[in-house]
Amino acid sequence: MAIEGFEIPIHKSLTEQILIGGVPRSIALVNGTLVAALGLGLHSFLAFPVGILIHLLALAATRTDPDFFSCFRRHIKQKNLYTA
Repeated sequence: MAIEGFEIPIHKSLTEQILIGGVPRSIALVNGTLVAALGLGLHSFLAFPVGILIHLLALAATRTDPDFFSCFRRHIKQKNLYTA
C-alpha cells in the first residue's frame, strides 16, 4: 500500500556490495596482491593457478550468499561462550 507523495526510489547500487569479478572488493584485492607478491616476487608461476582457484571458491561463496564474507568475519571475531 503506497501513500501518494511518500515514495522514494532507491537505486539498486545503493544496497548492493561493490564486486570485482563477482567477488567482494576487499577479497579480490587481497587475493590479487597475494598472487602478485608470490608470482612476481618469488618468480613462482604456481601462484597464478592457486590465485584463480581461490577466486573461484570466493565466487562460489558470493553467489550462494552475497554477505558470506562479512558474516564469516563477524563469526571469527565472536568469542566462544559455550565452551566446557
